Amino acid sequence: MSNTGKETGARGGLFGAGGRFKGGTDPVMEKFNESISVDKRMWDQDIRGSIAYAKGIVKVGIITEEEGNTLIEGLGKVSKEWADGTFEIKPGDEDIHTANERRLTEIVGAVGGKLHTGRSRNDQVATDTRLWAVEAERDILKDMSILLKAASEYADEHIDILMAGYTHLQPAQPIRFSHWLCSHLTPLVRDARRLQDIIPRTNQCPLGSGALAGNAFGVDREFLAKELGFEGVTPNSLDSVCDRDFIVDFLMWSTMLCTHLSQFAEDVIINNLLRGIEMDDAYATGSSLMPQKKNPDALELLRGKAGSALGRAVGFTATLKGLPRAYNKDLQEDKINLFAAVDSVKDCLAITTGVIVTMKPNPEMLMKALCPEMLATDLADYLVRKGVPFRETHHISGACVRLAEEKKVSIDTLTLEELQKIDSRFGEDVLKVWNYEVSVERKSSIGGTSRSSVKKQIDDIIAFA
Repeated sequence: MSNTGKETGARGGLFGAGGRFKGGTDPVMEKFNESISVDKRMWDQDIRGSIAYAKGIVKVGIITEEEGNTLIEGLGKVSKEWADGTFEIKPGDEDIHTANERRLTEIVGAVGGKLHTGRSRNDQVATDTRLWAVEAERDILKDMSILLKAASEYADEHIDILMAGYTHLQPAQPIRFSHWLCSHLTPLVRDARRLQDIIPRTNQCPLGSGALAGNAFGVDREFLAKELGFEGVTPNSLDSVCDRDFIVDFLMWSTMLCTHLSQFAEDVIINNLLRGIEMDDAYATGSSLMPQKKNPDALELLRGKAGSALGRAVGFTATLKGLPRAYNKDLQEDKINLFAAVDSVKDCLAITTGVIVTMKPNPEMLMKALCPEMLATDLADYLVRKGVPFRETHHISGACVRLAEEKKVSIDTLTLEELQKIDSRFGEDVLKVWNYEVSVERKSSIGGTSRSSVKKQIDDIIAFA
């Protein structure tokens, strides 16, 4: 009489001796092959998927209602062990699916072996990963909301501070400090919208696709999707088990987010160097040798994380590019990248929020970075308002800048007579041009740096968040 159901061999309970394989697995292969060390994070999603599937196979008569209740009750006990931290991973628990099924069978007996009827680890892992990803993405959106609200309130608090705006890292035009901060929040709003767009594509149910060809027992996939909170079902079973577009979507998205956070970090590093912004001690470190040092390590790490994010996105996309249909074990690399990306994004958002709400702008030093030459465009605009074409006023203002440089004086110290020698249309009121506040307030169109315009930007960000 066969006792293959009791033999496990060195392969663990799923592929025990007496089945397809005669011998055990090389221990190096066991370590190389296992994913339980990574995918155990999905224990809850895996159990919820199994509970839904148990209900699904009861619904089509594969198991009795009593057997289904036994499985569901047993899965509840497995879930409690994970939640309590008492679940014991044993040799042969190759992944979270085999670990949970092994423990379930220990609890409920032979009926545990019926749970996997018509199901494959291929559609099981795709289901678990999608569930986990959607929950992580929704959690990240909450973190982004916290950041956007806190940063917008901070911007509103400091709306009257002026600072230098730059292009090419050269002084360009005066702007509001809050306008500068909103310039970094606006991309984060785009990032949040993009993540909102990703979730519906991720939130599709592959369960019931089997290994690749579909489910042989007529399981109701729409029922399974509804039980698990999915928005719909994946349309093709082969694609369902090997589709990892949703992970690439997130990895690419995280790259864009981290790029935006990196740009913010670089700006703060520069302004911190110029003493325009003082970082809080909570986000700085010292030197092991130089006592005076206060290094902006939090910002430097934010900058560095962008490169790691890009590496994950490019690396995993390269893994996918040569895969034939349908499932291949290469796909096991997906969760290593996904989990790392989610963890990194959440850390980066928390650090960015902390940096913003604790940093202190130094109005005097920010104003010190302003220079009258930054009002050269305002000088050109002065003549435009007198009817002179801008291309002509641009050259006239440039000539004034050159004269000031030749005289080695600031442009705002040029006398009316000197200005009129360059162009007679300059009047006495031209001297009113040299006012940073007036310059800033003239930029009152949507998106501009005037107080009212910046206030609207802040209000819109808060409304979105």
